[in-house]
Amino acid sequence: MVKNAGLAKAIIVTGALFFSMPTLAELSLSEITVHTVNEALPEVPAMPSDCIADSAITADALSDTRDNGPFSVRTKRVSRQSAKGFGGGTIHYPTNANGCGLLGAIAVVPGYVSYEAAIKWWGPRLASWGFVVITINTHSIYDDPDSRAAQLNAALDHMIADDTVGSMIDPTRLGAIGWSMGGGGALRLATERSTVRAIMPLAPYHNKSYGAVKTPTLVITCEHDRIAPNNKYSNAFYKNATGPKMIVEVNNGSHFCPSYRFNEILLSKPGIAWMQRHINNDTRFDKFLCANENYSKNPRISAYNYKDCP
Repeated sequence: MVKNAGLAKAIIVTGALFFSMPTLAELSLSEITVHTVNEALPEVPAMPSDCIADSAITADALSDTRDNGPFSVRTKRVSRQSAKGFGGGTIHYPTNANGCGLLGAIAVVPGYVSYEAAIKWWGPRLASWGFVVITINTHSIYDDPDSRAAQLNAALDHMIADDTVGSMIDPTRLGAIGWSMGGGGALRLATERSTVRAIMPLAPYHNKSYGAVKTPTLVITCEHDRIAPNNKYSNAFYKNATGPKMIVEVNNGSHFCPSYRFNEILLSKPGIAWMQRHINNDTRFDKFLCANENYSKNPRISAYNYKDCP
C-alpha cells in the first residue's frame, strides 16, 4: 500500500534504478558461488532459563508489534557525524534483561535508495525480545551490496564499543538483517565475519559473487517482486546457502513486502524465533521453525521451505 506521493515516487525510482543495473539472469548457480569456508565457532551455551519465561514464548506474543515483548526498550541515536563506517542510525536495547547475561547484537540495513525508516521496525521488535539492535542509514542511498556489508560490520563494531550498550553485548553472538541490496550485504557479511551467527536477507539483491554462506539464513521473499525477481535472486541465494536455512514467501508481496511495517505481524514470529535459536541457542524457539511450523498453511504465505535445521 502506497501511503503518499513521495513513497510512490520512491518506488518508481527504485524500480528504474534496479532494472538499469546488471543482474544475475545470465549466470548459473555455480557461477555465482565462491567456495570459501567460514571459521567454525564453539557452540553457544543456552540462554539462562530466567531470561525469558517459558510462558512468554507463544505464537501470539511473537506475532505482536513494535516493542511489545518480554522486555522494555530504550533507544539511543547515533548521529551521522559520530558514526564511523556507516551513516548513523538508532540503537534499540532492552532495559530489564539482567537475568539474561550478555546479549546478542544485530545490525539492520535498508536497501537501495532507501533510508533507516524502511527497516527501523525491526529495532523495537527484536530489542523487546532481548537483543541489542542498531538500525542504520548508509553513507549514500546508492551504496552497493558490498558497501552495505561493510557498513553492517561497522555498525556491529559501533555497538560493541558503545558506552551505553557495549558492556551488555556478547561480541561472539552477532546477527545481520538487510532489505534488498542490504540483504545482499547481509549475505556478504556472513562470509566475512565468523561471529555473525544468523542472518536475515529480506527480498535480497546481489549482482556479484559473495562467497559460500554457511551461516544460518532466513530468507524473506515477496511473491511478485519485480525489482529483484525471486527466481534470479532470493531462490538462488537460498539454494546456494549450505548451512541451516529457511525461506518464507509473502503472498502477493511486492519488493517492499518486508519494509515499513507492511508485514510486521506476519514476519515477526519467524524472524525473532530464527535469531533466538541461532544467536542465543535457545531451543525453545524451535517450535516456530522449519518442520515444527507449517507456515505454508497461512494464506498470507505463498511458499515455504527449509533444510538442514538443527
